[in-house]
Amino acid sequence: MSKPYDLPSLGDLACFEAAARNLSFKLASSELNVTPAAVSHRIKALEHELGQALFNRQYRGVELTEAGALLFVSLQRGFDTISESVTRIRSRHDRTGVSIAATTAMSGLWLTPRLAAFWKAHPGVAISQLIQDDQKAQGVDLSIHYGDPAAEDDETRVLFRDRILALGTEQFAESYSIARLADLSDVPLIHTQSGANPYTEWPEWFAYLDRPAPRGPGFFLNNYLISLQAAEDHVGAVLGWEGLLGAHLGSRRLVQLVPDAMASPHPFYLRIHGRASANARLFADWLAEL
Repeated sequence: MSKPYDLPSLGDLACFEAAARNLSFKLASSELNVTPAAVSHRIKALEHELGQALFNRQYRGVELTEAGALLFVSLQRGFDTISESVTRIRSRHDRTGVSIAATTAMSGLWLTPRLAAFWKAHPGVAISQLIQDDQKAQGVDLSIHYGDPAAEDDETRVLFRDRILALGTEQFAESYSIARLADLSDVPLIHTQSGANPYTEWPEWFAYLDRPAPRGPGFFLNNYLISLQAAEDHVGAVLGWEGLLGAHLGSRRLVQLVPDAMASPHPFYLRIHGRASANARLFADWLAEL
């Protein structure tokens, strides 16, 4: 029996779309949570099946061939149509419930610990959390972001604007004799570089405090919760938002290494999507009043 559609592997097509959109196998691998080698293997398999190259491989990256550009445009149109249909289907769910998207870190450190109090006050409202580290936040009532709320077209609520502290373990502080700002210049620092989420980083922090960029060894991670775990394991100092990490500071799993702090350049805010129900707005107001 012949296939109804003359299509290569859908997995290969999705992998190609991510690589073509980013013009990078590395960024595509991060987005798809696979290795760059896996992305390269899938795209080579797709090129083999189609009988022609889809990318020109260059020293500093890749660019689409004519065939690749044609396929990319077609895939984008198809994926846009599918995405629109999925959004419409999701919008038909029980409107007494509320769906909210947040990053792994925001969900684990701030949102989830507060849900029990909301359910106690509003036991009839079901909350569905979607972990979306890519910040796309599609098909939900609400989403939480770190950045400039004025850049949003939708209605927003500021949740909190925080101080950013240099954090580490007491053992780490003792090992490197950290007591003042200058002591941080040469110690190991943990950097969170997720790509999608605009985390404030160490160079910005030092510049805000009129200090030169740090010179010590760096450990680079793409997940904030893993960065915190590395700091708890005495690997290095990490930047932390005071209101976000109350549990860590209260239990002294991490401590403020120096008294200096940076006022966060951006707030954490709630985006109220156009499809938001009355219960979603109730939940949004409750979160904004915390």
